[in-house]
Amino acid sequence: MSFFYTIDRTITVDQFIALLSKTSLGVRRPLHDRARIAAMLEHTNLLGTAWDGGQLIGVARAFSDFSYCCYLSDLAVDETYQRHGIGKALISLLQKQLHPEAKIILLAAPLAVDYYPRIGFEKHPSAWTVRADQALQ
Repeated sequence: MSFFYTIDRTITVDQFIALLSKTSLGVRRPLHDRARIAAMLEHTNLLGTAWDGGQLIGVARAFSDFSYCCYLSDLAVDETYQRHGIGKALISLLQKQLHPEAKIILLAAPLAVDYYPRIGFEKHPSAWTVRADQALQ
């Protein structure tokens, strides 16, 4: 199979929703809220995409300062295309945009926790989250 990879190619809300609905991330993203999905895309500053002809089959959506760190918010590959190296290729595409010493940081979806160590990610012992509507103590 031959796929085409791009960096920072604009995708539509419909394309993103359609792709996410074909992945395990779909249940973890607000697919019913088009405005939030649109905002997610609008405020992304690093977007890698994978295509099979004109069909979007993979996305690596990230935020970065391009020098020190890059937060990989979404790595999504259509389940019918998984196990062809697309996710790894998308991450490599992002890496090429970064300073050589910059780190990619992510929170793995439960079904993907075994994937990242296999491709070279190291587990970090601490990660913390707080919702925007949650008061700090």
